[in-house]
Amino acid sequence: MQTPIKPTAVRIPKPTNPDGSPLTIRLNKRMAELGLCSRREADAWIEQGWVRVNGQPAVMGQPVAANARIEIDRAAEQQQKQQVTILINKPVGYVSGQAEDGHEPAVGLVQPGNRWSECNSRMRWGFDQLRGLAPAGRLDIDSIGLLVLTQDGRVARQLIGEDSEIEKEYLVRVSLGDLRGENNNVQALFDPEKLKLLCHGLSLDGQPLKPAQVSWQNPEQLRFVLKEGKKRQIRRMCEQVGLYVTGLKRVRIGRVNLGHLPVGQWRYLMPHEGF
Repeated sequence: MQTPIKPTAVRIPKPTNPDGSPLTIRLNKRMAELGLCSRREADAWIEQGWVRVNGQPAVMGQPVAANARIEIDRAAEQQQKQQVTILINKPVGYVSGQAEDGHEPAVGLVQPGNRWSECNSRMRWGFDQLRGLAPAGRLDIDSIGLLVLTQDGRVARQLIGEDSEIEKEYLVRVSLGDLRGENNNVQALFDPEKLKLLCHGLSLDGQPLKPAQVSWQNPEQLRFVLKEGKKRQIRRMCEQVGLYVTGLKRVRIGRVNLGHLPVGQWRYLMPHEGF
């Protein structure tokens, strides 16, 4: 017996082309825009026959009007519910993504023996949870703290999509560039005007950075809150104003905090948590 189809979107009027024809977009992109799944998941669902457009079976690469009615089979929803999102306190020396230059990827730490004893999720660990488990954002090899690994394309898009506005919070220990290793009151010696530059006014790779929140936590430590994540962004920002980063820890992504999760251990994102 065929699984019943469940509507997941309604018709939404959208602008048309000059000739009056409706604007179109690739189906997988439209499904991602609606928050139904990632583009990759959309293609897999279309291939499985789990997607209908205006009551008709969808085909790969299909263009659709923005007000098209998209329906998803319950089988796809059940598959999505089984996907996991894992939070890990990445240690120094591990890379966020694929192994490189002899360094192990953080996903290698996602093993039963490294699961945090205080993880209260009822989810049971299985090797199938490693399939497609990928980082939703990078964390430098020299940095520690909260790293999100997920099988769920919706989570990845929320955190690293082009339109993401999710905050990332870091605690950054610094020294003055010409006084590395010396124990000093960096805050007292640092020009307040340069602190303003860290908040807004710097550029990387020829592109201006979005405004950031940067403030002193103590005489040797800054708190950064960013809404973007360019490669080694905080370290490069600090270099531009004469600071040297001696330690960097990510403590929050959106509404999810690192908390007391020990370095090198992981836990599941709980059903009640959201970024």
